[in-house]
Amino acid sequence: MIGQAAAQDEAGFQAYLQTLRAQALARGVSRATLDAVLPTLTLNQRVIDLDRAQPGANPNAGVPNFAPYQAQHLTAALIANGRNAYHAERSRLQRIEQQIGVPESIMVAIWGHETSYGRVMGGFDLPRALATLAYEGRRRELFAEEFIAALQMMDRGVSRAQLLGSWAGATGGPQFLPSVYLRLARDGDGDGRADIWSSRADTLASIGNYFANAGWRAGQPWGIAVSVPATFDRSQVTNRLLSPRCLKVFARHSAWKTMAEWRRLGLVPLTRDWPGDSVLATLLEPDGPGRTAYLLTGNYRVILDYNCSNFYALSVGLLADAVER
Repeated sequence: MIGQAAAQDEAGFQAYLQTLRAQALARGVSRATLDAVLPTLTLNQRVIDLDRAQPGANPNAGVPNFAPYQAQHLTAALIANGRNAYHAERSRLQRIEQQIGVPESIMVAIWGHETSYGRVMGGFDLPRALATLAYEGRRRELFAEEFIAALQMMDRGVSRAQLLGSWAGATGGPQFLPSVYLRLARDGDGDGRADIWSSRADTLASIGNYFANAGWRAGQPWGIAVSVPATFDRSQVTNRLLSPRCLKVFARHSAWKTMAEWRRLGLVPLTRDWPGDSVLATLLEPDGPGRTAYLLTGNYRVILDYNCSNFYALSVGLLADAVER
């Protein structure tokens, strides 16, 4: 019975590939690329299993503390390797920062969190994984688009051998989805190619371009760690706005106030000086009252654009601060 079900799934997948072929042709993908790729594809059950194993949104689940996540994702080795990468790439990083205004340390921190500085980039064949996810149907439109974008990458000269990555379709040092690669990957070493798989310069330039495109404001920090006085009245900074996306992520933030206003409310910086008085920030207390809190600027929201998770964005910001010390 299991074998029969697998055969039926494979037959359905092969039939669905013809739908993808028609969609790709309509989007300008070459017949040569389609003829080279589609006959090699088979259903990847492992990808389906991984997708279905993703944690669901349990409305009754409590919010965990940040400290355990921080200990796991901000290790001494990650910081040390980040400092090595930071110093090794200073000349390139400085040039990119001068051009687009995104701090060198932020580019390195993203690279570190996504792929451990290019060491772990994933081994799934992207066309096969993306076609499988499109066929599965849970997010068909998204993954059909990404499958077509992967084929368009090949039409631009990216080899099939380079198209390896995560089971969900992220690839290269920045872990870009194919559509993001097409929009934002950049040539950082001047060889005319955006090689985010083996060129450090291209990887960092592409990450920097992503952040510039997402609205990074030069000269502002991502945030600062602060202590909150025991007498602080949180009801006076309640956020009454609803975010159109990542609702649970933004629901944990306070209302926006200027740094001058936060200072008057008694908050004290722990690791750096106050930014400019007019810089706006929200307050986040990831481990609750009495523990380290953070004032987070609009640049923090740019990190969230990369991965909409408070824990991820905090750990990126903290890693960036650590590698430039």
